[in-house]
Amino acid sequence: MITGFFVPGIPAPQGSKRHLGNGVMVESSRRVKPWRADVRQEALRHLGRPYDGPVRVDVTFLFPRPKRHLGTGRNAGTVLPSAPALHTQKPDLDKLLRAVGDALTGVAYRDDSQIVALQGSKRWAEPGERFGASITVVTWGDEASEVAA
Repeated sequence: MITGFFVPGIPAPQGSKRHLGNGVMVESSRRVKPWRADVRQEALRHLGRPYDGPVRVDVTFLFPRPKRHLGTGRNAGTVLPSAPALHTQKPDLDKLLRAVGDALTGVAYRDDSQIVALQGSKRWAEPGERFGASITVVTWGDEASEVAA
């Protein structure tokens, strides 16, 4: 089965955790908890029960462009030729993927150890394009074996 969905918002990375003592751990990023909740909520709308077998997860993160990437005046809303096409700054792609993987645990699959293939990319959203994350979960079965090959 192949299920795709979009999560609007600014993607947040899974940060490191600090140990406060007495078994208490705290996320270093305040934004990751609400972002994971948004991913989880959107996944619940599109997926049935958690899959028991191996899965492939593909994620494209789209970030809002800074104003300095866009023209002004009559060129307002157009991307400047000097603006970068790819998002090569923080947050790190691997930390963004970790946040999504954790958010999908218990919704798309029982445990994120079931992810056998993971593909991610990040880029700037084009003017008028929504920013957020486009997520596809592919179960490893009849349909997935064609896609994964």
